[in-house]
Amino acid sequence: MKTTLKRGIGRGATVNGNGRAVFPPAVEPPMRRYRQPPKGQRGVLATFGKALMWVLVVALMLSSGALGGLYLYVEEDIAGGLEAKSFDVKVAQKKLDAVIPGEPTTALILGYDKRATKEAAQTGHSDTLMLLRADPESDTVSLLSFPRDLLVEIHGCRNRGPWVSRINNAYGECGSRAALETVRNLTGVPIHYLITVNFRGFTKIVANLGGVWMDVDRRYFNDNTSGFERYAAIDLKPGYQKLSGQKALDFVRYRHTDSDLYRLARQQLFVKAVKQRLEHFSALDLPRMVKVVTTNVEVGHIGEFSADTILGYALFAYGLPSGHFFQARIDVGCFQGYAELTVAESCVQDAVRDFVRPDVDAPEKATAVALNRKPATKGPAPRNTTVMVLNGNGRPGAAATANQQLDSLGYKMVYAATGDANAPSFQYYDTQIYYEGTPDALAAARRLAKLFPTTRVEPLPPEIAPLSNGALVTVVVGQTYHGQIASAPADRTPTRQPPRVSRDGTSAGVLRPLVRRVPFTLYAPTVLATGTRLETLMPVRLYRLEGHKAVRLTYSNGAGDFYGIQQTDWNDAPALADPNETTTIKGRTYRLYYSGPHLHMVVVEFPDTNVWVINTLLDKLSNETMLSIARSLRPMPRR
Repeated sequence: MKTTLKRGIGRGATVNGNGRAVFPPAVEPPMRRYRQPPKGQRGVLATFGKALMWVLVVALMLSSGALGGLYLYVEEDIAGGLEAKSFDVKVAQKKLDAVIPGEPTTALILGYDKRATKEAAQTGHSDTLMLLRADPESDTVSLLSFPRDLLVEIHGCRNRGPWVSRINNAYGECGSRAALETVRNLTGVPIHYLITVNFRGFTKIVANLGGVWMDVDRRYFNDNTSGFERYAAIDLKPGYQKLSGQKALDFVRYRHTDSDLYRLARQQLFVKAVKQRLEHFSALDLPRMVKVVTTNVEVGHIGEFSADTILGYALFAYGLPSGHFFQARIDVGCFQGYAELTVAESCVQDAVRDFVRPDVDAPEKATAVALNRKPATKGPAPRNTTVMVLNGNGRPGAAATANQQLDSLGYKMVYAATGDANAPSFQYYDTQIYYEGTPDALAAARRLAKLFPTTRVEPLPPEIAPLSNGALVTVVVGQTYHGQIASAPADRTPTRQPPRVSRDGTSAGVLRPLVRRVPFTLYAPTVLATGTRLETLMPVRLYRLEGHKAVRLTYSNGAGDFYGIQQTDWNDAPALADPNETTTIKGRTYRLYYSGPHLHMVVVEFPDTNVWVINTLLDKLSNETMLSIARSLRPMPRR
């Protein structure tokens, strides 16, 4: 029986209860039964969850988010072309986890440099091991990458027990199955899709996308003519720019004067750049992409892999709310070693928790701390929230279990006066969260909705009101509730600290000769991050950017970390879309772009230009330091 996203609609956060799309289409495992959702809760193709086609593009660059009108084309030419073809992936997909309707789904993206065969020694090397997760409960997509030099216990090799080696040797010695089982053993995360990408086709795929816009943090150059040890050739100048297929590959894979941790950061920035590129990619461009994609990308999976599946995933990613794309990382301070890296298990689990349960409020909380503002309240605290739980799925003890779980989180539970905690029927598919008609009740309901899978938030209806016993919020547990609620996201909000800055006069000096060479006002910072200075190789660069002029200042701490100040009057650059926060400080408007709780970019709006302050690849400048540099910008006189 064909199973598609029409089987259920995800959690709705709006008052009218319109459901968000479920990721992904499901293959039901044995012994788990679901009733069809009631009439009126079923979706149409245009409201499906939105991500695997994008996941595939991210898995090195599939196609468009706007594919609704190309259903048959996708069914016949893409879905079949992406199926597992190699012996390696066919073996590995047998070890994947089954997808469960309405629950989060994870894909392992494996990028390699040679076509896999039956012989393990011929699989080549895995340059990229990245988990990508889409969660319909929180409408988020999150990434988690692993350094290829990380020492881990390798699992999944036939005729060989577990042993310790670099994580990329799992694929290099035993193929995709070992890479899959090694990552799952390391993280404990179920993996539902295996997406393998041949880097030989990488440049063609990026070329068919028309290139990707990325910020290059510094000068990268190697031409292999020095007579010393030969490394991959690269020639990139600092600044925001469009990278072609080969240059994108050079940038993403570079690692010769820094460590694998920096390469992971470049890879994640690249994935984000691809997502931005796809928002402007026409479905009419799809046909020319198909051959190169289906030749170089395989998708391992259990069960059906249809056009419904692909279109559903595509639309999920295409419609993500602003700021709901997260890049989880193992904390840089946890790593030990250089050529081979070790890390404590607790650090891996911290990163996994951020990956599985990203904190969507992290940017807002981090901004409040950095600016010393009182954070906005999200409704009453659990101890001030009265909650009634009703059984809407007919499973004995479902309401009692949810009661105990919410009570342990500090909610003030209300119980039925007659001891009967049943809803008017047992036909609830999604868990329903009903609230009394006040703003506080709505805020409390939305907070509770984050704890249950596939929830819907609506005002308290007349048929439920007599059963609520005066509770601020009433929860009716549906069929998608199986006795578990989500853990709260870890709060990684940095503590407030003074900005670490020092006075600077050098920036104005290098900008002065360029004042009359650009049609907009240039701005110089009066402070820099303590211990940094203008980079010696290319401290300032004047160049053309999509028909506009641009100026880039590059700063270094002398230890391999670089940050920059970009200035241009190109106000529609893809990187400027979807800021996490916009705030006004003393009459200036600042757009803030976060990576989790870390401020990665501050854009200051001026009448004739925008000035971007861009953090290091590993976001080593504190939020307060970034804001201090941005606030110090002063106009250069045009004389």
